[in-house]
Amino acid sequence: MTNEATATALTTTLVASLFGELRIETNTGAPVAISNRRAALILAILFLQTDHSIDREALAKLFWPHRFLPQAKASLRQCLHDLGRALEALGYSGLNVSRAVVALDPQSISSDISTLETALETRSDEATAQILAIGNRPLLQGVTLNSAFDNWLTLRRDHIDARLKAAISAGHAATEKSAGDALLEAARVRFPAFQTAAPSTGRITMAVLPLEQFDDVGGEFYLADAVLDELSAGLGRIGGFALAGRTSVAAITARGETLTEMAENLRVSHLIEGEIRRRAEEITIRIALIEGTTGTELWSDIITGSIESFLEGRQIIGENVIAAICNALGISQSPAPSRRMTTNREAYTLYLQGREMLHRVGVDGAIVKSIDLLERALEIDPDFAECWMELADAHINVAAFTPSLERVKNSADAARCAQRAIDLDPNQGHAYSVLGVHEWTSFNPSKALDYSLEAYARDPGSSDVASRLGACLLYLGKAREALPYIEAAVERDPIFIRNFAMLVSAHLASGNFDEARQVGKRMAELGGVRMYFALAQFALGEYEAAVENHYYNRFFLGSLLMRPPGMPEMDDAARDAYFKFAARGLFSGEQDTRNAYCQMLDGLHVTMADPYDSSISMPAIWMGHNELAMKLYSERIHPANMFGLMSLWIDIDPIRNIRLHPDFMAFAEKIGMVEAWNRHGWPDLMPTDPRNI
Repeated sequence: MTNEATATALTTTLVASLFGELRIETNTGAPVAISNRRAALILAILFLQTDHSIDREALAKLFWPHRFLPQAKASLRQCLHDLGRALEALGYSGLNVSRAVVALDPQSISSDISTLETALETRSDEATAQILAIGNRPLLQGVTLNSAFDNWLTLRRDHIDARLKAAISAGHAATEKSAGDALLEAARVRFPAFQTAAPSTGRITMAVLPLEQFDDVGGEFYLADAVLDELSAGLGRIGGFALAGRTSVAAITARGETLTEMAENLRVSHLIEGEIRRRAEEITIRIALIEGTTGTELWSDIITGSIESFLEGRQIIGENVIAAICNALGISQSPAPSRRMTTNREAYTLYLQGREMLHRVGVDGAIVKSIDLLERALEIDPDFAECWMELADAHINVAAFTPSLERVKNSADAARCAQRAIDLDPNQGHAYSVLGVHEWTSFNPSKALDYSLEAYARDPGSSDVASRLGACLLYLGKAREALPYIEAAVERDPIFIRNFAMLVSAHLASGNFDEARQVGKRMAELGGVRMYFALAQFALGEYEAAVENHYYNRFFLGSLLMRPPGMPEMDDAARDAYFKFAARGLFSGEQDTRNAYCQMLDGLHVTMADPYDSSISMPAIWMGHNELAMKLYSERIHPANMFGLMSLWIDIDPIRNIRLHPDFMAFAEKIGMVEAWNRHGWPDLMPTDPRNI
């Protein structure tokens, strides 16, 4: 190759328009015209891949799914040959073909996707104009090949739309109001029901309160739960509403407050309340819409009928009531996908019983009983998608909130159930978030974030989905990106303590120490554990206050703080001595006490039934105990200890010692973080790969 040709090869780049009809040209404006259709599609596939590469065997199977693999590989070689010659003629040398992988040099390509994502990251006004220019045109409009390729393209479109929704939501949260509103309006051209993760004053906030049941017949009967289930699910699918999380609703209603007090504490503008009366011959349901600040009834209705009509027609009843509520509030009810429920009365009753047991937080044996009830329901109706989703959540809760010795297996059971729910009903956004949790146990955080983004794209109104997406971003050190999702989860579920723990950590990782202390104090006022409040105080140099707050956590052992698997009950003296030692080791700032506590953690790791329990892994991070923390998480990540990963990114001594340790990047690569950063962006504290600096 001549010097002139070499210079041309180094400066030629490819520019792709992927929304609408596919168009690729060089940076000089020359069209990339390739007669071999599959060769041209290879370029499109590489542009759509996050890392712009794909396995050769996977590509062969995608293009020729019904051929023998050797024949498919031979056809692929010809396509690659044709593609290489066409690009070489244009002076482009960024196509890299090896025996295993086909890739494009990321530095030599750009597309309307990448320019839009860059504009959203820089909060540029260009983002609004670009979204409007793209409109609602699908990626690779009109492109089709075979069922395997078409399915792949459908998933890719969903994934990229999920990425865009997340980027738009983050951009909206970080932009001043007028520009943010313009961005939001532009987004709704492409996504008509788009909802931001950040709080939105334009939406009606609502809580559906448990319906009181009066029963003249006797026996267990879950009709009130059935009506509540349909109302909550139906209202949650409407873009004009932000629904309070059921965990917070249950906690608030248990206090016996007035309606206006409940509305204030749940931070909602409206409430749904009512009652059900069951007699031998009929059932009567009264449902009312209440204005939260005054307690005024805005609308109500009474529905009467037989038990069979309610159970068999519950979805129709729910839709009729929801339509009336929307009409009373002036909300346009956009069509939403139907839920895949059961038509079997016994299966539905078991499902409601199992779901109720699952949400009895802190009750011994409740989760195990829940699993038994849900499995019995699925024996009757194995195509009951909602029940599979509840069962997935139950298995995750076993792993995260009980002293299980099989936490990775529990997580795998949850993933299996979640996948079954998705197979039956692809609109199960929450199920994707469960798959995301499980991917962390397989050291695949990149795929975990893919699933979390997919979950949010399908169910942006769910506080659980927003919370798990925020958590996944936080584990990867992307606190600024995580913050709006975590704030949204707190707004929708303002009593759920776990969300406050994430919010404290997100503020600490963002350097917002005063905000972290305020959130930690609120968490303590709600009756939550005080360790995160203590961590915020420690970050601000308030050592003795932090020691005192952490020592208070001794009262939560066995309730909010579960005992590690196999740990016997302590008497009060032993418990107090342990927590005093831990509190001073963590937060006193005394080096000798820290060293002694680190030695104790080493001993617990060797002797405890679960050597990876959060009672070891989390303090190992907070103590900056490099060797132990990296050893623990490189060997085992499970739903009970992965929560500790969000603390890695707090830039204070001694926690920062882990991130600054010479072995940290090797550790991050081993557990899959580096792959995730390469695909989804590097963490706030490491904008680029430090090994290349």
